[in-house]
Amino acid sequence: MNNRQPNNPLHGVKLVDIVSFLHTHYGWEVLGEKIKINCFNSNPSIKSSLKFLRRTPWAREKVEQLYLKTKFPSN
Repeated sequence: MNNRQPNNPLHGVKLVDIVSFLHTHYGWEVLGEKIKINCFNSNPSIKSSLKFLRRTPWAREKVEQLYLKTKFPSN
């Protein structure tokens, strides 16, 4: 079985790494403005954000898209 995903830039990147990167890059306040979800605006933490994003596919997709735009701006 071949698990390679050469065209998927998120392959092998953990959600905790994505949230940590965005928090370091933007901070909670700006992150909450860019993606309007309560886990970034109301008493934010990495742990609470991960819990919410793992249960909410639409929010996770927004976070992953922001990560890709921030990490790879030319794409």
